[in-house]
Amino acid sequence: MEEQPTLVKVLKCLNRTGSRGGITQVRVEFIGGAEKSRVIIRNVKGPVKEGDILALLETEREARRLR
Repeated sequence: MEEQPTLVKVLKCLNRTGSRGGITQVRVEFIGGAEKSRVIIRNVKGPVKEGDILALLETEREARRLR
């Protein structure tokens, strides 16, 4: 039994990471559900900007902040 994707909204693009800068760290806020108004940091591959809506398959993991 598969879990439904959770929708989140990108609040802020923090910085680029990865060996070639292909990953962006973003701060996201959950849109509804039991975790409404929860804010976490995730790594996103591909183009992303503030205000985008993402579908997360896994919501427990949080990315570590880069210095």
